[in-house]
Amino acid sequence: MRARRRSGRHAASRAAAWFTRPAGRLTVVGTLTVGVVVTVTPANGAATDIASHVAKAVRGLVTTSENSQVVGDTPAVGALFSISQGKLGTHFCTASVVSSPHGDLAITAAHCVTGTGMPATIAFVPGYHSGTQPYGVWIVSRIYVDPAWNSTSNQDDDVAFLKLSQSGASAPIEDVTGAETLATKTTAKQMVEVIGYPDSSEQPVGCRNWTSEPMANQLEFDCGGYTNGTSGGPFLADVNPATGQGVVVGVIGGYDQGGFTPAVSYSSEFSANVANLYATAIAGG
Repeated sequence: MRARRRSGRHAASRAAAWFTRPAGRLTVVGTLTVGVVVTVTPANGAATDIASHVAKAVRGLVTTSENSQVVGDTPAVGALFSISQGKLGTHFCTASVVSSPHGDLAITAAHCVTGTGMPATIAFVPGYHSGTQPYGVWIVSRIYVDPAWNSTSNQDDDVAFLKLSQSGASAPIEDVTGAETLATKTTAKQMVEVIGYPDSSEQPVGCRNWTSEPMANQLEFDCGGYTNGTSGGPFLADVNPATGQGVVVGVIGGYDQGGFTPAVSYSSEFSANVANLYATAIAGG
């Protein structure tokens, strides 16, 4: 697995799976109906605040490769930190802001944030790199995970939504960083960019490759360098090279809590369970 707090994963890794046809564009609808893509738009007024960050966000797509490389500023993707006595500890997982009506949600892997104590002991630092906090520190005020994960740690439900807040903030995090779009029930074979924060690095790494479906309800992404700490990192399809933002179709987690080797990563497939969990997080239930 890719979160430092836990240990022990299956030692076997699958052979690389490659696809030559490009993924189709995602069908966009504004509904939570089971079996379709779920998408929302940024909160009103977000464009003005985000515009000032666009120049920083322009980093281009990393090339398709067998190994990850350090990527530049990623405003909507950041590191999860422990908090002790009001101070940041070490970063241990990755999360990304997702569009929502209230603009205050991020997505990560459930195994990153269960068994960690109270939500207020975790902070999200978007765009974190080399000790800097370009978009501030946001406290996790509530964690949403599927009941199936709480009861059995089902690998098909290794997804969590985080409600974020910041003392004195005049706008939600989405207005500051922009956000990725959430999608469910997408094709298992598509080109994605995966971003994560290794424990041993103060900068995020990224890589592009095709996904595959090695087993039911799981996605596989093959690229080296995704070590502990990259859990929760988003699988981003249709990334806009001007903003670095894309469509979240998975997060590092699922089978073996993300994978046993740094070269093979997994994600729970986003289906009705994730759509329902997202609806719960929006409603604040």
